[in-house]
Amino acid sequence: SRAIPTRTVTLSDAAQLPPDYCTTPGGTLFSTTPGGTRIIYDRKFLLDRRNSPMAQTPPCHLPDIPGVTSPSSAGEEPKAEAN
Repeated sequence: SRAIPTRTVTLSDAAQLPPDYCTTPGGTLFSTTPGGTRIIYDRKFLLDRRNSPMAQTPPCHLPDIPGVTSPSSAGEEPKAEAN
């Protein structure tokens, strides 16, 4: 049996993280590209990125959606969803 080939790629920006990733209990994140390549982000990389502007809450590039990304309007009543 042979080991699964791997390679380490250094990312220069947290924006290179994919929007859909999974995590292990130890904090390692993993994902796949549309072509099926497996991507693994180790804890050290993520901790190095914790002070990045992209990691700030709330992110600065979100659209203004009242009640979701910004507070609801004062006179606006929440609508009940119809099932």
